[in-house]
Amino acid sequence: MENTMESDRPLIVPEPLRPGDRIAILSPAGIIKPEFVYKAMHVLQDAGYRPFVTPHALGRWRTYSGTPQERFDDLRQALLDPSVKAILCSRGGYGAVHLLEDLDRLPLRENPKWIIGYSDISALHALMHRHGIVSVHAPMAKHLATLKGRDDDAQALFEILAGEPQLYSIPPSPLNRQGTAVAPLVGGNLAVIADLVATPFDTILPDTILFIEDIAEPVYKTERILYQLRLSGALSRIKGLIVGAFTDYAPEVDGRSMEAMISSMVADYSYPVAFGVPVGHVDHNLPLQVSLPTRLEVTADQTVIVQPADA
Repeated sequence: MENTMESDRPLIVPEPLRPGDRIAILSPAGIIKPEFVYKAMHVLQDAGYRPFVTPHALGRWRTYSGTPQERFDDLRQALLDPSVKAILCSRGGYGAVHLLEDLDRLPLRENPKWIIGYSDISALHALMHRHGIVSVHAPMAKHLATLKGRDDDAQALFEILAGEPQLYSIPPSPLNRQGTAVAPLVGGNLAVIADLVATPFDTILPDTILFIEDIAEPVYKTERILYQLRLSGALSRIKGLIVGAFTDYAPEVDGRSMEAMISSMVADYSYPVAFGVPVGHVDHNLPLQVSLPTRLEVTADQTVIVQPADA
């Protein structure tokens, strides 16, 4: 199906999955423990799908699951195979950026399919956004394997793949700025998407709702990224900001938290800002559809995220 956007071509939402559809499990970046993949396969089977593992998904080359060529071959085959309806990335790490230039040359819009993952997989979401195809920032193999697909996040992912709209209600944060925004949702891991600024895969674009998360980044490094976005004008041109989980970092010497720093960096703008949204490297990781028109409502009582915006 296609949804018209304010761009030079319509946004493509991949077709909803049906029972028996094939899902490829592959590893575009780091090495994955095989048991996570096999257990995730059982979860997908229980959900009614036919998962399979690509040739190099369980491989090992340096710190990656395979050479750049091997990882590209797995993705290329899955992306171009009409029988494959979705791609579950086994894990993040680092390495998806190696593949962007070659993947960009593929006719991705001819046979669009869901790409699922987060963290380093934000680079692949940026690729799909460039091609006008919705993808899903969502839990991966370890999450599915550990929680056995019984948690709310896995169930929300399966609902998204089935074409069902999503409405999330999140408790308020004292750092929130109230307001409503309707715009395409973009973002992901802040370090990954910041490295794509000023490239063809830049997703921090005007008139979007930006969501960010990260892990093990000091406050000052995140602040440095935000200063770059501020000084370039990127932060002033978005329509809303969703602040996900920033984990495994130490507060600054004076005790200032990551969230307090982010709040101060966007204090001059008027768009809605939502803190405390469970997205990122946390057990409760809400699936979000990247590129899809989204409604963000931040009130005194709650934060509401609706996808699609007109649901």
